[in-house]
Amino acid sequence: MARRAGLGIAATALALTAAGYGVTRPASADVTAQLTAPQLVADMGAGWNLGNQLEAGNNGIPSETAWGNPVVTQALINRVKASGFKTIRIPISYLGKIGAGPNYTIDAAWLTRIQEVVNYAYNQGLYVVINMHGDGYKSVTGSWLICDAADQTTVKAKYQKVWQQVATRFASYNEHLIFESMNEEFDGQYGNPTQPCYSNINAYNQAFVDTVRRTGGTNASRWLLVPGWNTNIDYTVGNYGFALPTDQYRSSSIPGTEQRIMISVHYYDPWDFTGQEDGTITQWGPNATNPLKTSTWGQADYLDGQLKKVHDTFVARGYPVLVGEYGSIDKTAADPANNRYRADYARTLVSAAKKYGAATAYWDNGYNGAYGFGLFNRSSATVTQQGIIDAIISAAGGGSPSTPPPSSPSATPSATPPTSSPAGACRVTSAVSAWSTGLTNSITVTNTGASAVNGWTLTFALAAGQAITSGWSATYSPTSGSVTATNASYNGTLAPGASTTIGYQATHTGNAAAPTGFRLNGATCN
Repeated sequence: MARRAGLGIAATALALTAAGYGVTRPASADVTAQLTAPQLVADMGAGWNLGNQLEAGNNGIPSETAWGNPVVTQALINRVKASGFKTIRIPISYLGKIGAGPNYTIDAAWLTRIQEVVNYAYNQGLYVVINMHGDGYKSVTGSWLICDAADQTTVKAKYQKVWQQVATRFASYNEHLIFESMNEEFDGQYGNPTQPCYSNINAYNQAFVDTVRRTGGTNASRWLLVPGWNTNIDYTVGNYGFALPTDQYRSSSIPGTEQRIMISVHYYDPWDFTGQEDGTITQWGPNATNPLKTSTWGQADYLDGQLKKVHDTFVARGYPVLVGEYGSIDKTAADPANNRYRADYARTLVSAAKKYGAATAYWDNGYNGAYGFGLFNRSSATVTQQGIIDAIISAAGGGSPSTPPPSSPSATPSATPPTSSPAGACRVTSAVSAWSTGLTNSITVTNTGASAVNGWTLTFALAAGQAITSGWSATYSPTSGSVTATNASYNGTLAPGASTTIGYQATHTGNAAAPTGFRLNGATCN
């Protein structure tokens, strides 16, 4: 598939794949806090993928610019952090950078560059996940981690040697660095998993855990991430052959009742919305208005059910889960409202993951055109999809965005009195997504009047028992009862016909109803 959308190598043929908050600690090598599974997930917060960079390559040779992205910079990582992300997943290919056996030595310059990019994030106090990403794709020149290859003895020896070198290089890094054994490992067919292919995947995971642990240092207690068949939820939680690796070489300082193994899954359902490169299915979720543009499956109830499966199978047993990839491509060329549904999708996924004890990492391939996943412009280190970022950060429990979108209107000075709006000159829609004790609400405000609104306040009444805990794209005061939301610096101007979307997360005591009595600058909204 087209690499411009990051679907070729990063999310190959996933059509059938079901696929601010926390404690900040210094990224020093001598600090190793032994977090429990719930603490780890909370501390990781919202995650983001540096996709199509260190796993990119030409003719079997990895190169971070091979697929059209610029060289990774500290400025980009700083922007990602400033936007509220706490975790960065860095996919990595080795391929032709691995020497001949029996030592299978990784090219020194390549390993050094990997470490430099890791340090961009690690030295900022972020969590970093690194993996072996492209070496297992049959479609990639030079791939070798093939679960149904004839010579598994060579495959396993090479795999063990590569991870031994990587783990040794990073042995002194603290718990903010997480190793992921591999990516979407399978034999290329999307039916039921085959044997002995699944047995080999289990063997790779076991060799990974044993090898990393034996290198010592922090690696003896580091959290390690392993996937099942193609990181598919159903084929990992179901009775298809996945086996959790044992962890016999881990540090004796880890309590026997605690784990240090995480489970990796990906989620791109329904594929006709998230990844199919056409303009047919552009809407998703309860806010969808056109059934012809909405998939017939894979909606919010299905998503919730899939995340509940990983909770019941792994999280409930002490094994945290990372939804290491999720997201949806840009189809605004076919439907200008598409980004709203992309934000709804991201918000719902992250909210469900949080509810069920899983961390998440959005798939960003660096491409911002049609069918791209990009949230940032990597050349200028600027935000391109503030609405989707807001949805992710708020659902994960973070605060308001740190940086407005670069294309936003100029900020309206706080001292400028809001322009009044005549009654009926505004329209408000409210979309609540609730669970047992909490909810998120996305509010879209449209100026239906004939003149621009320069600076605004939106007042509304929360249902009894609700209290706002965090919000985005506006400030909220007070947090219960009659609430006033005041525009952010970047969305204070609403031209005639223009809209802005704000939102919040709240707790409730049984009543998850939407707010009522919306008034924009004192005028009643329709």
